[in-house]
Amino acid sequence: MKFNRILLIVVSLALMLFALAGCGKDAAQDNQKKLNVVATTTMLTDLVKEIGGDHVSVQGLMGPGVDPHLYQASAGDVTTMSKADVVVYNGIHLEGKMGSIFDNLTKQNKATIRVSDAIDPATLLDFDEEDGVKTKDPHIWFDVANWKLAAKAVYEGLAKADPAHKEDFKKRYDTYLTKLDETDAYIKAQAESIPKESRVLVTAHDAFQYFARAYGFEVKGLQGVSTATEAGTQDVNELVQFIVDHKIKAIFVESSVPHKTIEAVQEAAKAKGWNVAIGGELYSDSLGSEGTEGGTYIGMVKANIDTIVKALK
Repeated sequence: MKFNRILLIVVSLALMLFALAGCGKDAAQDNQKKLNVVATTTMLTDLVKEIGGDHVSVQGLMGPGVDPHLYQASAGDVTTMSKADVVVYNGIHLEGKMGSIFDNLTKQNKATIRVSDAIDPATLLDFDEEDGVKTKDPHIWFDVANWKLAAKAVYEGLAKADPAHKEDFKKRYDTYLTKLDETDAYIKAQAESIPKESRVLVTAHDAFQYFARAYGFEVKGLQGVSTATEAGTQDVNELVQFIVDHKIKAIFVESSVPHKTIEAVQEAAKAKGWNVAIGGELYSDSLGSEGTEGGTYIGMVKANIDTIVKALK
């Protein structure tokens, strides 16, 4: 009798261990079914999460506050991208030091989504670099209408890579479009609350031209479209004179650009007899930390317009 009881206990334990092993195996299999996606910028990482949901595992290469213009991919980054199912990037030289890496991924037939390809080339803004070579402005996300097109590109790319979950991707994409439309309407309404003559945005680098075109602002950036282009003494003097001449009320620092350049402009304007305020910090080439107001794309663009309105209204 005692032997039978021991045998029963042993068999029960064996069955429990077998069941647990089976659950672990099923969990591992479920995890493997997720699409492994690597995104370059924080904006794109957020976008893939919004469209992909639980069906994707997303790794962002750049963290909050990182400047994509200056970002240099490590050997580990290259390995991570080579192992991914899909790589998502902005293009138009935003990730300026990673061009050859993307070219190599294409040659390896790696599935990539370059979201800027979704934007009509005729609507991309021109920018003349210092050497006279004409290129396009990569800061497409500051017009929410452009981000809707980027969302479509991500949806289509994920659906192609994982057709089994296409319907789920479509539902999340449609829901996100509705949120983007609401966000666009919010920005327009807030912008309208600022008198037209006060809608002048002076920032650390020229990242807000799509925002300006979409929402009725004039933008003056100290540095060029890329932060790799350093501002010279003449650039500072010209911007200071513009601020003094137009009696600009406030100028703005950026989250991914050192504040000292704009602070120097503020001091130079003061020396000319005009006290211009630092109107606040704008998110430009990066989202804020996860869990903060600017930690998502929608939160970021809303935080920006709120900061602008508070300073210029």
